[in-house]
Amino acid sequence: MVKALFLIMLTLALVKSQDTEETITYTQCTDGYEWDPIRQQCKDIDECDIVPDACKGGMKCVNHYGGYLCLPKTAQIIVNNEQPQQETPSAEGAGAATNAAVTSSTGTGGVAASGMAASGAVPGGGFVASAAAEVQTGRNNFVIRRNPADPQRIPSNPSHRIQCATGYEQSEHNVCQDIDECTAGTHNCRADQVCINLRGSFTCQCPPGYQKRGEQCVDINECDASNQCAQQCYNILGSFICQCNQGYELSSDRLNCEDIDECRTSSYLCQYQCVNEPGKFSCMCPQGYQVVRSRTCQDINECETTNECREDEMCWNYHGGFRCYPRNPCQEPYILTSENRCVCPVSNALCRELPQSIVYKYMSIRSDRSVPSDIFQIQATTIYPNTINTFRIKSGNENREFYLRQTSPVSAMLVLVKSLSGPREYIVDLEMLTVNSMGTFRTSSVLRLTIIVGPFSF
Repeated sequence: MVKALFLIMLTLALVKSQDTEETITYTQCTDGYEWDPIRQQCKDIDECDIVPDACKGGMKCVNHYGGYLCLPKTAQIIVNNEQPQQETPSAEGAGAATNAAVTSSTGTGGVAASGMAASGAVPGGGFVASAAAEVQTGRNNFVIRRNPADPQRIPSNPSHRIQCATGYEQSEHNVCQDIDECTAGTHNCRADQVCINLRGSFTCQCPPGYQKRGEQCVDINECDASNQCAQQCYNILGSFICQCNQGYELSSDRLNCEDIDECRTSSYLCQYQCVNEPGKFSCMCPQGYQVVRSRTCQDINECETTNECREDEMCWNYHGGFRCYPRNPCQEPYILTSENRCVCPVSNALCRELPQSIVYKYMSIRSDRSVPSDIFQIQATTIYPNTINTFRIKSGNENREFYLRQTSPVSAMLVLVKSLSGPREYIVDLEMLTVNSMGTFRTSSVLRLTIIVGPFSF
């Protein structure tokens, strides 16, 4: 009887002990996974579905175990999953692997990369893959974030707080996760340094274009170290720029210099001809001219320098050249009385029907001169009382290029009415007729004008 009573009490105690025993369930998963209450295991989170605009720059989002990948839109993905074996949950977890091959076509060839992501297993099976690194820029520091943290140990009792290693902290899911000191601002990097987060720690590095000397980041003087510029190199903070000398421009590679063809950029640089040279240009003038003020052309007066005229000839300079004329232009029955003036003697019977005198004059005009234009004035040298003077073009105006306008009783103006192109020579006889008021006296004199048209308009 006593023995039976003892057995009954022992049974009741055991039942009570079982009713009060705490039931432990595993509902915490590593980063990139969430607990599936129906399947009672951790399942992968599809970040591509829940993270808005997960990939930038036209990349496509591909979900991966415990994370996601950003790949070109042309990439082809071949996934070979090896089913993990179900293991009894433990503090250490179980190992598993996933093989993935990514191929990106480039037309004639392709680039292939394969990787394996491994992590600890959680109850029911589950894996976490390292996420891609991202770069953030703070106000004073460059911050590079990485999330390659390995899954931490799952506590045997999720209701208790866990103790994490240095550089880790307990998450809201009661797991140890890396502390991003760069984002949190708990690092001690200098303002001129870059903070790079590491697993459980961080490091301070110098930005591109700088090198660390002691605790400071010093700008590299690239122009002295490795000058790649073809002409001029200017060092700037963290980098350098190339510039070119006058007359050159920077090529598309931003290093070399190409000559600027100034002659092609404008047709008004030179009065006559522009000649391109490396880094500059020069102006040329035709024969008979010289360059003045670097760009304009000026006639060379050969009569004042060197000429081929004989002693019995006179040199006459015109625009672009010179000509030699006889010092005595008189022809029979005329005789030379003064320079360039020929007179026909009254005693000679042949002179009765000829002009009393012929005066030789020379002038030069530029080609394509604007019209109408006054070019030469004729005036009587001797004035007789009670006489009337009239003026006319006696010869040399067959094409009507000239017009003689009387400006006073003793003078007239030769007008150019048609534009002339040279080089060309015109000989025009301008005649002045003189008669007295009674009509008993009549005489004439001729001015033989030689007009030389230069070959150019300058």
